[in-house]
Amino acid sequence: MPRIPYAAQDDPRIAPLVASIRARRDGKLINLDRMLLHSPPYAEGWNSLLGAVRRKLDLDAQIRELAICTVARITGAKYEWFQHAPEYLAAGGPQAKLDLLDDPAAAAKDSRLTDREQAAVELALEMTRSVQVSDPTLKRAQALFGDRPLVELVGTIAAYNMVARFLEALGIDERGE
Repeated sequence: MPRIPYAAQDDPRIAPLVASIRARRDGKLINLDRMLLHSPPYAEGWNSLLGAVRRKLDLDAQIRELAICTVARITGAKYEWFQHAPEYLAAGGPQAKLDLLDDPAAAAKDSRLTDREQAAVELALEMTRSVQVSDPTLKRAQALFGDRPLVELVGTIAAYNMVARFLEALGIDERGE
C-alpha cells in the first residue's frame, strides 16, 4: 500500500498532462504516475526527463536496462525491478544475465557479462552505494563507451536512483495500472 493515497487522475485541470503521460506509456497510467500527479509540475518534468532517458538517448537499450535493474537490486526497489526486468528481456538481454544481478558486486566481475556490461554494473554499483565513482571505474567505462554514451549511462543511473528513492519513500505498489 502506498504511504499516501494516489492522486485523482480525472481532474480536468490536469487532463493534458495525464494525456501526455499516457502517450509516453502507450495509453497506460501506472501507480508511479498516479503518485506524481499530486504535483503536476513535478509530474510534467519527470515525464519529460524519464521519457528522454528511455526513448531519446543513443545508449544501447540492453546496457540502459541492465544498469537500471542493477540500481533496482541494490536499492531494493521492487517496483523498479518489476517495470525494468521485462524491458531488459525485451531489449534482447538474456534471463541468465539478469539473474546475475541477485549479487551486483559479483556480477560486476562475472565473465558471463561482456566488458561493457561489467562496466555498467560496476558504475551503477558505485554510484548507488557510495555516490562517488572511483577513477579506475570511470576510466574503464569511458574507454569502453566513449564520452556521450558514458554521460548518458551516468545520467540514466542517476535518474533511476531518483526513481528508486521516490518509489521506496512513498511505498508505491509495484503492481497495478
